Amino acid sequence: MNKAAYTEDVPPDRFELLDKIAQSERPIRVMLIGGTDSGKTTLLTFLANGLIEMGLRVAIIDSDVGQKGVLPPATVSLAFPKGPFDSTSNLKAYAHYFIGTTSPGQYTGEMAVGVKRLVDIAVQSVDVVLIDTTGFVTGPGIEMKRLKAELVRPELIVFLERKNELSHLRRLLSPYGEVLSLSVSDRAREHSREERREVRREKWGAYFSSAGLIDVDLNKVVPTGTELFRGRPLTAEEKELLSSLFKWLVLAGWKGERYTVVKADVENVPRHYSRSVIHAVDFEKLSNLLVGFIDKDGLCLGVGILKWINFSEMKAQILTPISLEELERAVELRFGRIRVLESGEELGLLRREEL
Repeated sequence: MNKAAYTEDVPPDRFELLDKIAQSERPIRVMLIGGTDSGKTTLLTFLANGLIEMGLRVAIIDSDVGQKGVLPPATVSLAFPKGPFDSTSNLKAYAHYFIGTTSPGQYTGEMAVGVKRLVDIAVQSVDVVLIDTTGFVTGPGIEMKRLKAELVRPELIVFLERKNELSHLRRLLSPYGEVLSLSVSDRAREHSREERREVRREKWGAYFSSAGLIDVDLNKVVPTGTELFRGRPLTAEEKELLSSLFKWLVLAGWKGERYTVVKADVENVPRHYSRSVIHAVDFEKLSNLLVGFIDKDGLCLGVGILKWINFSEMKAQILTPISLEELERAVELRFGRIRVLESGEELGLLRREEL
């Protein structure tokens, strides 16, 4: 299932935008902004195909982490279309930046940096960079869009909106590039939360369809994106004391800025402790957690699903489609904030502070 596919059955102002981009000084960076189901990806696909047919070199930055076309979800991806295409789902990524969640409200900085990093790569070899963004245009989403625009400095920022709904955001971003507003097409269809979840389920399933289990040595690949593994390991006496005090089975722990423990509850009892002193992580939250393999340049080689950690041996068992040759380039294993099965079923999101 794909929400957006190539069509030339679009409002006339889309053709005017296509001509404007084609006639602009190159390279030109174009950022597309609009709410959920406003037609951003449909517009991007139309523009990309039109520009390619004109003989222009095009790059696509897919930063809609929750409704990705270019796999996998939960990343920002860069693709270089070799020719006309029906859907961004048909494109193979050239590079990724790991976000680790499909709901990036707590990751505005990473979202902005990811887009900036990939745009910097793209502009070196193309005429036009088209940047698709999330439909997150309220609350933290406003700051996310501002950070992206401030870092990227797009020559053109295109807004798709209904009834002037994004006037504040247009005003906020106007110092960073030329602003153009288009009305949402009458053909744009709203999708339910269940439909969007089903789209993601299919994307996850497609990405992990050829995955296999691997063992990762956490002494060689540094775990990041979590407080786990920071500081000195807890002594047996410290683990026993924490277990006794809070009725936990303490599986692993470290003492850094505070005590960090991985635990399972032994008894269902009230527990009172200061979060500034103890950071307790339920072992279950690590099961089927999305992780990213990061290279020395900070880019994501691909993602995997964490199946098991042997803390005593510092080994992690991970399901991933990444080849062993590619995995040799990984220097970090970055923890995400979504739990998902290889079938595509999402088990839930975690807050940033939970790990």
